[in-house]
Amino acid sequence: MARTKGPSMIETFADFKENKNVDRTTLISVLEESFRNVISKMFGSDENYSIIINPDKGDFEIWRNRKVVADNRLKDSNLQISLTEAQKIDPDYEVGEEITDAVDFAGFGRRAVLNLRQALASKILELQKDSIFAKYKDQIGQIVIGEVYQVWKKEVLMLDIFAGLKAL
Repeated sequence: MARTKGPSMIETFADFKENKNVDRTTLISVLEESFRNVISKMFGSDENYSIIINPDKGDFEIWRNRKVVADNRLKDSNLQISLTEAQKIDPDYEVGEEITDAVDFAGFGRRAVLNLRQALASKILELQKDSIFAKYKDQIGQIVIGEVYQVWKKEVLMLDIFAGLKAL
């Protein structure tokens, strides 16, 4: 079962809620979507994976569902497991049954963790920009006074002295 260090993930959830204006439900959804994207890239599909994120405990679990097939019928080890391998887990498994096993995300390797981090950062930035735009969309066309905070290719992020961050 994949687990992260508790305090850092809990602190991250609190930080996103307070500093980045991303609510808890949205953040959990973004985390799940990011995990699914990485799993899909690695295995071609994420349809047989369940991702459980617990922000209160600061951990997550990834579970994979596979069908038990005869040893000589194994075609996709992501969707299927051979009878011999299944019986190593529990000798009572038979061909045709479903098996659910925990997946250690750290076992996916450094590249998967980096891909997850990049996907999360990109999605969070997109959510931040959407939130800022929604907050200030009624002021488009008005003259504003502020300090330039960050410059992107097609937009400027300004620090509004009176109201926080503003996208123009």
